[in-house]
Amino acid sequence: MELGHVEFSKLNISTTNMRYSKKAPDVSDILPSIRARGILTPLLVRPNGSPDTFEIVAGRRRYHCAQIIFDECGEVEPLPCAFMQPGDDAAALEASLIENIARLDPDEVSQWETFARLVKEGRSVPEIASTFGITDRMVGQRLALGNLLPKIRQTYRDDEIDCESIRHLTLASKAQQKEWLALFDDPEQCAPCGSQLKQWLFGGQSIATSVALFPLEQYEGRIVGDLFSENAYFADTEAFWRLQSEAIAARRAAYLDAGWKDVIALEVGKRFTSWEHEKASKKKGGKVFISVTARGEVEMYEGWLNTKDAKRARQAAQTGADAEAASAPAARPEVTNRMQNYIDLHRVTAVRAELLNHPGVALRLMVAHVIAGSTLWDVKLEERKSQGQEIAASVASNAASAAFDAKRREVLPLLDQPDDEPAIAGGNGDDYGLACVLARLLVLPDDDVLRILAIVMGETLAAGSAAVEAVGTHLHVDIRAVWQPDDVFFELIRDREVINAMVA
Repeated sequence: MELGHVEFSKLNISTTNMRYSKKAPDVSDILPSIRARGILTPLLVRPNGSPDTFEIVAGRRRYHCAQIIFDECGEVEPLPCAFMQPGDDAAALEASLIENIARLDPDEVSQWETFARLVKEGRSVPEIASTFGITDRMVGQRLALGNLLPKIRQTYRDDEIDCESIRHLTLASKAQQKEWLALFDDPEQCAPCGSQLKQWLFGGQSIATSVALFPLEQYEGRIVGDLFSENAYFADTEAFWRLQSEAIAARRAAYLDAGWKDVIALEVGKRFTSWEHEKASKKKGGKVFISVTARGEVEMYEGWLNTKDAKRARQAAQTGADAEAASAPAARPEVTNRMQNYIDLHRVTAVRAELLNHPGVALRLMVAHVIAGSTLWDVKLEERKSQGQEIAASVASNAASAAFDAKRREVLPLLDQPDDEPAIAGGNGDDYGLACVLARLLVLPDDDVLRILAIVMGETLAAGSAAVEAVGTHLHVDIRAVWQPDDVFFELIRDREVINAMVA
């Protein structure tokens, strides 16, 4: 049996798993622990025939916890796995793994103390990992706690800092740790936590070295290693973007030298929308589009034309006109600002009057505004602020949270949004983005549009508002179907009469 880590996207549930079913399992009992400490007991996996992918023989509930965390955050650490060999007995291996993990102190700081002592005694990381039945990387993660100031370690041991924040702090210099600790100790300041802490440490958007198009030796700044994922990060994002831009320019020049008619580098953060383009070969005037995300990821889309250029090219082919001239943008007449105002006002007057005759289009237009926003629409996501990590964990383990997120993931493909998109609503008001969303909605049936509307309404429904009370009463919502009193609920009760009444 070998141990290692596997990317979440490369795992799936084996049909031989004793708990295999299409219905998601109840993980409310283990989710808070995994959310706080991560997955300790490795999943038992074996190759499923595809390159670098594995099926889970044992560990389905742990996998579903990782799925919930991924849906919430858009990322999850690679999962610890034990790789079965031909002839291995799954039940025996699972029992051995659980027995080994049981020998570990549940407190990560205590684990660090134990591992650090063993290292001083001459034990290697692989030897420690073998002793406790965990991966080398998990040992390295615990040893990374030695990079922290003692006060931060103690604060983590006392559960005053969450798991994600402490892992980001292991990447910080001692000076950064002292600065963060000063903010944490100051009651009038707000110390950054979670993803905000990573941005605070890196001075903005953290960018992984894996997205670089250029050789890393060209980068002269500091690279920060992360023991908790496969990536390292650029400390100097300005230097990264300078080198990445040069590399993109070089790729663009190479495409032009190869005979492509045009290579269009989209603005950073602007997505390539395939539904507004048509495939076209290089010989037929196809272009290359380069998409760059805010995280530095670059994708090349070879052989595309926007729908207008593609239509002109087809017309040119039918009439025998020169394709080069046909694909050139049509000249636009110049108008004064007052004339443009005149046109805009008459156009909106005509469109809104006709819209009255097409309520289905109006519905889709409203949904598009809720999703993308506009100069007149400012729709905010419900932030779900919780006063403490224990409340956040309790809400996350609620069956309704998992049900809502599952439905949200189902409608993402309808809008051509990536699987890791954390929310549908809450756009930045970009007119082009709104038009793109509307174009998708116009080709969807009413049932799908209403499904999307229900999701975005749920994402923008304010907690504690009268709307929640009104809708819940109208729909006869029975909260007992998705919630049961937990430890957090009882700990928050301060009225003795209430407790006595409940006990009675």
